[in-house]
Amino acid sequence: MLKKHSGLAVKEISETDPELGCYPHERKIDECLDKGLVIIDKPAGPTSHQVAAWIREILGAKKVGHAGTLDPAVTGVLPSLVNTSTKITPALLTEGKEYVFIMKLHKTVPERKIRSVVNDFVGTITQMPPVKSAVKRRLRQRNIYSLEILEISGEYVLFRSDVQAGTYIRTLCVDLGKRLGVKAHMHALRRTRAGPFKEEQAFTLHDLKDAFEIWKETGDESRLREVLKPLEFGVKHMKKMLVKDSTVSALCHGAPLHVGGISQYSFDMDADDSVAVMTLKGELIGIGKAVMGSEDIKSKKKGVAATLSRIVMKEDLYPRMWK
Repeated sequence: MLKKHSGLAVKEISETDPELGCYPHERKIDECLDKGLVIIDKPAGPTSHQVAAWIREILGAKKVGHAGTLDPAVTGVLPSLVNTSTKITPALLTEGKEYVFIMKLHKTVPERKIRSVVNDFVGTITQMPPVKSAVKRRLRQRNIYSLEILEISGEYVLFRSDVQAGTYIRTLCVDLGKRLGVKAHMHALRRTRAGPFKEEQAFTLHDLKDAFEIWKETGDESRLREVLKPLEFGVKHMKKMLVKDSTVSALCHGAPLHVGGISQYSFDMDADDSVAVMTLKGELIGIGKAVMGSEDIKSKKKGVAATLSRIVMKEDLYPRMWK
């Protein structure tokens, strides 16, 4: 069975054995619970760690992690990974974020003046992390991709901003105030996007609990499958290499991916790009770094194309086909 995946170039036509592995959307619910990802709409109050603990309790999971900590008062998109899925956390931590936030000025500033300084903060800026932060306090550069004023009401300014991972919105508010010649602070903050995940895709903890209890009590999996996504959902933003069935087991045992094992690959891939290595059924084998870019993959017949740093697939899912 050959399945051409959209957005991918074909290195070598190869079929996948329907008896091996499983398409992610066809996994049994127990396996979904081991390789699941849920986009939580975090409420104000609990820490991100507490939210992860509640998810672990609701699902009876051994391990739950999250991609990008939100402070207790902050709400919004918190990608949460269950059991085996926690291995792909590094693929999400470095992705950009979008926030909606309110800055409070300590004095009224003319609207025209506020609007005149905003564009100065788009692009590469230098930030000092807040005193209460989890990282060492030293100046660091971050990219602000967009900073849009949505509304101004007296001393309150509502913004929407698309930023590089690791950007401190609290510090951005303070720095905006300094540019305006007044003190300012972050009054409220909501994360509306984390990497590829938007708030429209998020569910509350109550949604998750209800879906799990419906499945337990009635056997109806539909709602739980809607809330709990396959871990492959967490790498949809990454460049990809799809490999032949005969290559899968070697990768699961730690071998690098040689170009001869590739069936399909992303058109626009460069060497050193983060990459998701997958089966022809779309199952994630692991994540790592591309050694070859798209042009080299297209033209070369030998050599290492990628190395894997995190392997998520079980070693015995596909048979050993190497000597």
